[in-house]
Amino acid sequence: MSSDVAKRPLSDNESPEPGPDPASQFLPPPVTEQPCIEPRSSWSRLKGYLMKDVDPEQSTLPLACYCFMTGYIDVITFSAIFVWSGFQTGNTIQLALAVARICWGPPSRETSFRIPDKQALMSLCSFLGGAFLGRAGDRIGAKTRLWLCAGTVIQAIFTAAAAISVWKSGQKSISVGRGDLTWTNAAGFLAMGFASASLGLQGIMGKRLNTQLATTVVLTSVWCELMVEPDLFHIYRPVRSRDLKLLAILALFLGGFLGRGILEQIGAAGAFGVAAGLRMIIAINWVFIPAKN
Repeated sequence: MSSDVAKRPLSDNESPEPGPDPASQFLPPPVTEQPCIEPRSSWSRLKGYLMKDVDPEQSTLPLACYCFMTGYIDVITFSAIFVWSGFQTGNTIQLALAVARICWGPPSRETSFRIPDKQALMSLCSFLGGAFLGRAGDRIGAKTRLWLCAGTVIQAIFTAAAAISVWKSGQKSISVGRGDLTWTNAAGFLAMGFASASLGLQGIMGKRLNTQLATTVVLTSVWCELMVEPDLFHIYRPVRSRDLKLLAILALFLGGFLGRGILEQIGAAGAFGVAAGLRMIIAINWVFIPAKN
């Protein structure tokens, strides 16, 4: 018997089954369709850039400018009413003295706050309000370029509002003594409030970066830390922790020195206006700070 099985003959109604096409053996496999990846829009790239955290170690310049602004603005308010807009330790003690005078003074004592006490209270409350506003940065990202830029713009708006308030008050910018009261009307109080709120917001924004320049408002602790710096007297080589503390103190001093000079020339309203412009420059600078790796 033959090993080949005989094929069954086809009937008239049947057609032969199609076999494989010999040419298909030499064709490449079909190309599968790749998903189309759309390029990121300009808005997406900008958003991603602004939402990145800055590198605190490369934020020395804007933080030093913050220290400068503290000295600059404090000089304006202290020259007018002898109340600090940023150093709230003195204002707190002044309020304690006012309460003590009311409670424990002689029978003929005053039973209300004096104008300087009210101004100190306005400064303290406004400073706390500005610092509380800094909590918004915790929701956005306290170290993101977006918040650092936007928060500094808000500081500039507060400073511009202080300039407008002083201008509307119609009162003088410099007092010759503590008995020479100024900024006693509502517009003057608003100027004090806006100036203090700007420094309160600045203080919490600097603190969130947690660097040697984080304390941009109160430098008493910086002086203390400088005195106990282990490498304080190693003057022949750079010491970053020591040098940044010295930079903060120098920037504060320079801000006070230049602030008083500008105040003498153009008055409190103009000096606040210059401060608002400087804050806008600082805000732009935050955009170009390198991101943290």
